[in-house]
Amino acid sequence: MPRGPLTMLPKAALGILHEVSRHLLKRPVTGIVAAAHTEDGRWVLIRRSDTGTWALPGGTLEWGEMLRAGLKRELEEEAGIESFEFERVVGIYSRPDRDIRFHAVTVVALCKVALPTRRPMNSLEIRDVGVFADADVPEPLAMGMSDMLRDARLAIDGAPAILE
Repeated sequence: MPRGPLTMLPKAALGILHEVSRHLLKRPVTGIVAAAHTEDGRWVLIRRSDTGTWALPGGTLEWGEMLRAGLKRELEEEAGIESFEFERVVGIYSRPDRDIRFHAVTVVALCKVALPTRRPMNSLEIRDVGVFADADVPEPLAMGMSDMLRDARLAIDGAPAILE
């Protein structure tokens, strides 16, 4: 079976080509974020290395990746969480000024998670992982995530999903 020219490029080159093309095409990128809570009601947050602020774990999808796989990967990479249960979609957020790097459409998933079992994989991106009682969550969260967490708290009580 003949192969197309793009399939002959190294995987790293395809990744760079993808990043450049999404900026050139001026289309929003898709991301998935976990509103991750433990069985006892604490929230798992990550501390970003670039801003030093706390945030919900998550990020942009890889090329060809589905949402559930991206959620699993981000929880493992950023928060050291290997076990989680997807509960529901909290909302879909698309305000262009949420992320200073690019316009993102972010799906926020409410998840019940096990406690982190290891450190974040990339210390250049994530400085730390913390588990906070609801009253102790540091505010404000990075990149407009405070309202995402507020909506996750409401989702636990049955509030409808948000479409921004």
